[in-house]
Amino acid sequence: MYPLKRNRRLRANEAIRSLVRETIISPNDFVVPLFVVEGKGVKEEIASMPNYYRYSLDLLEKEVKELWKLGLKSVLLFVKVPDNLKDNKGTEAINPNGLMQRAIKAVKNACPEMLVMTDVALDPYSIYGHDGIIEGGKVINDDTVDVLTEMSVSHAEAGADIVAPSDMMDGRILSIREALEEDGYVDTGIMSYSAKYASAFYGPFRDALDSAPVDAKEIPKDKKSYQMDYANRFEAIRETEMDIDEGADIVMVKPGLCYLDIVREIKNEVDVPVAVYQVSGEYSMLKAAAEKGWLDHDAVMMEQVTAIKRAGADIIASYFAKDVVKLIS
Repeated sequence: MYPLKRNRRLRANEAIRSLVRETIISPNDFVVPLFVVEGKGVKEEIASMPNYYRYSLDLLEKEVKELWKLGLKSVLLFVKVPDNLKDNKGTEAINPNGLMQRAIKAVKNACPEMLVMTDVALDPYSIYGHDGIIEGGKVINDDTVDVLTEMSVSHAEAGADIVAPSDMMDGRILSIREALEEDGYVDTGIMSYSAKYASAFYGPFRDALDSAPVDAKEIPKDKKSYQMDYANRFEAIRETEMDIDEGADIVMVKPGLCYLDIVREIKNEVDVPVAVYQVSGEYSMLKAAAEKGWLDHDAVMMEQVTAIKRAGADIIASYFAKDVVKLIS
């Protein structure tokens, strides 16, 4: 007896496959990470991230306009801070005329409707490459939170729409939310890196910002004392729920592909948007494999971002954003 139901009927051709497709990728899914440097006329390729660049402010404005024309409506800013401005207290992070603050204004000047998100962490400003202040050989939590809070208010003053704490310090969401409210920035959102794992996939990003932990005596050699153990699952839910209780508007899982089980767990538990950061190592691996001819770049790229969205991501921060949008358009 032949089966009454043949599932292949709905796979017979592209027209029917597209009609019944459950997960659709669009430009509205993406946040575009952008790296900013001092100077003028600077567009320098990041060696470990082929076809991805650091921009000076003048070319940042040009890039933002191009993104908007492609339908990409949100950027996440990171800055590469000159070594002479780094210290152990993140002093430059709260400079009202700092590179981040000027970058926010440059984006808003070029494209006022562009949604501007900003990285909130001390590693770009730290002489030690850590996300917080070092004292007694440890990253100390509460003093770091004080600086992160000032940093967030400074970004809001410059025009940021959403601040994105990526540091994984305890209690920073509540402190930032209270400070934003007290200073009148009630509409400034918080996208918390709620489940950020101590991953080996961040290497190219640290090359991009020169922000890797330094190898020095009495300095933690890695970020495992504050970023999450990648063996843990339930901890991610606890972290995320605490951030929501403290005032986070959006929560994030980072990295992406190796953590899609976490994405689905969190999506099933919370009622706020869930973001996923498809990180630099994920980007660079595909670029390298495609350059060798081992993988079809575009096919794998689309499979990856679709898998991230299928797992439950409402928002995808990805270095592939431009490539994806050009391909699907």
